[in-house]
Amino acid sequence: MKSDTHLPPPTRATMSRREFLRRSVGIGVSASVTGAVLAACGGQSGSATGPTTPAEPSPTLPAIPTAAQATTPVPAADSGATTTGGTIVFMGHQEVAGLSPDDSGPTVQWVMVTSIHNALLELDENYVIEPVLADSYEVSPDGLTYTFNLRQGVQFHDGVEFTAKDVKYTFEFYGNPENAASIANNFRGIDTIETPDDYTVVIKLQEPNAALLTQAATTFIVPQHYHSKVGQDVYRTAPIGTGAFKLKEWRAAEVTELDAFDDHFRGRPKIDILRQNVVPEPSVRAIALESGEADSSVWPMLVEDNLRFAENPDFTTYRTASVSVNHFPLNNQLPQLSDKRVRQAMMHAIDRQRVIDDVFQGTAVVAHTNISPALEFWHNPNVKQYEYDLDQAAALLDEAGWTMGEDGIREQDGVKLSFTCTVITGDQARRPEAELVQQLLKDAGIDMQIEEAPIASILEGLRKGTLEASLYNWTYGGFNGEPDAAVTLRSDGGNNFSQFQNERVDELLDLGLSEVDPEKRQAIYFEIQEIVAEEVPFLFMMYWDWFNVFSGRVEGLPETVLNGSALYRKAHEWSVEG
Repeated sequence: MKSDTHLPPPTRATMSRREFLRRSVGIGVSASVTGAVLAACGGQSGSATGPTTPAEPSPTLPAIPTAAQATTPVPAADSGATTTGGTIVFMGHQEVAGLSPDDSGPTVQWVMVTSIHNALLELDENYVIEPVLADSYEVSPDGLTYTFNLRQGVQFHDGVEFTAKDVKYTFEFYGNPENAASIANNFRGIDTIETPDDYTVVIKLQEPNAALLTQAATTFIVPQHYHSKVGQDVYRTAPIGTGAFKLKEWRAAEVTELDAFDDHFRGRPKIDILRQNVVPEPSVRAIALESGEADSSVWPMLVEDNLRFAENPDFTTYRTASVSVNHFPLNNQLPQLSDKRVRQAMMHAIDRQRVIDDVFQGTAVVAHTNISPALEFWHNPNVKQYEYDLDQAAALLDEAGWTMGEDGIREQDGVKLSFTCTVITGDQARRPEAELVQQLLKDAGIDMQIEEAPIASILEGLRKGTLEASLYNWTYGGFNGEPDAAVTLRSDGGNNFSQFQNERVDELLDLGLSEVDPEKRQAIYFEIQEIVAEEVPFLFMMYWDWFNVFSGRVEGLPETVLNGSALYRKAHEWSVEG
C-alpha cells in the first residue's frame, strides 16, 4: 500500500467527506470529531469579535457533547502591516523540566520540543498526517515493512545534515528498555531498522503495528552524532534538532527562549524569537495577555477568564474538545488503595457533575472511561458507570472491611483509610477541584490530604511508585487520535502513574497494536475501557473544554482547529503586526 502523504494535504474547505473519513479512521480520529470538522468545512465559522457558535453536527455523524464542541474562529482583522521579525511570548503553568523527545508529554514542554525538533510525520491541528522529515512512505501489503523516503538537504542546528542514521538512532535509543524512556512502548514490535542509503529508512516489524505511523513515526528525531556523545541527561537540557527554532536560553522554572533557525528546511520563521515564560497563576497569565506582555497561554486559564477572552474582539480564542482525562492517579500498590472496591467507592462518593459545575462552570463533560467521548469511534459508552451515591460508597467500603472510626474516618486493622494527593505547585485551576473532592471523600469516611510539589517531582514519584496520588490531565489513549494506551496502562508502561497491573489489559494492548482492521481494533479498545471502568486504576473525573487564547497581533492562525495544543507546532508560520 503506497501512501499519498507526499502530496500537499488537502485544504480544510475542499477535503471531501469520504477523504476525511478515510484519513480519520486510519489514524483513529472518531466519527464525532470528523463530524465537527465536516460541519466546520461546510461554511460554519465564528467571529473573533465574540464567542463562536458551535457548528451544527452532520446529520449522519454523532455530535461532540455540548460541553466539548470544536469551534472555528476567524482571526481578528489585520490592523497593521505584517512584518518579519519580532517576538512571540507564550506562557505555561509549570516548569519546563526537559526538552528532549521523551520530555514531550506535558503540554508546556511539548510546545517547545516541537519547535526545536521535527518528526518523520506530524499531525496537524485537525488530526491530519503531514509529511515533514519524510517526503513519502510505503507500507508492504502484509503490514510488516514500512519504508520512509526522507527529505534531503535538511540540517540540524549545528549545520550537520539530517540522514537516515539519525532516524535509526532515535528509534533504537528511545525504544530500548534499558534507556528507561517513557515513550519506549511506542516502538513495540520493531524487529530491525535498515538504512540502505542516507535518505531511506526501512522498518521491519515482528507483527503489524497499527499505531506505528501515529506513535513511532511522530517521534521527534535527535542527531546521532550529538546525542550519542552527550547522552540523554545532557541532551534534554541542550537539544539540537532540525526545527524552525534553536535553543537560546533555558531556565526550567522561569523561561525557555528560542531563536529563529536561519537554515530551516521550510524557510526561516517569520519571527525572530519564541519565548515561553513560566507563570503558574492563571490569573496572572490573564493579566499578561490583557496588558500585551504575552501573546498566548499554552495552558488554559481560569474558566471565567477563558470565557471572557472568547467575547473580546481583540483576541482569537479556540474552544476545542479535550482527549486528555482530568483524573486522580492512585497508587494501586498502596494497601489503602489496592482493593478495587475502595476505588469504586471513591467514584461513587464524588459528585463529578457538581465539581464540573462549581469549579469549572460547566465547561467539561463527566468522564466514564479512559477514552474521550470526543473520539466517538473509539469511545465505549456502555461501560460501568458511577453515579454519585454515598449509600453505595458506604456499602462497598463495608464489604471491603473498612469500618467507620470515631473520628469519622474509616479504618481497618488499625490503619486509617487515608492517603496524600500531591497537586501541582501553584495550580489555581485544579487545587479547588482537589479541595472539593477532599470534602466529598470525607463524607464517605475517606481522608485525602493535599500537598503541593513541582510537576517534574510528581511525575517521577508516580513512575517510581513513591507517591500516593496526584491530580492533573493526561491521555490514556487518544493522543494523535490513536486509542493505544500502552505507555500509560500497560504493566511496564513508562507512564503507568497508578502502578496498574492487569494481565488481560496487557494482552489486549498488544492485540490492539497488531490488529489493523478498525472494527476489530474498536472491539479490543472497548474491552480495555470496560476493564478500566471496573478496576478504576485512577479516578476519572472529566474531559475539559480546551481554550487556547491568542493576542490579536498574532497573524497566520488557522480558521479550523480540532486539537488546540497542536496549534503551537505551526509557530514558524506566524507573524506579528508591525
